[in-house]
Amino acid sequence: MTNDEDDALHVVVRNDEEQYSIWPADEPPPAGWHVAGPTGPTARCLAHIEEVWTDMRPLSLRRAMDEAG
Repeated sequence: MTNDEDDALHVVVRNDEEQYSIWPADEPPPAGWHVAGPTGPTARCLAHIEEVWTDMRPLSLRRAMDEAG
């Protein structure tokens, strides 16, 4: 990643499976993804994701595992 990419503004996005990613702040999120965190430099967005995304399993898998006991 170049310094320009490090300084580019991104936004944290999350899909319906509660999986996180970053997306360029000047573009709308892709279908199925919604803004779910801060806008800022890449490092800030990734730090936020690291803090909040503590269970990497998709939501549907977590639900299935909870139902199975």
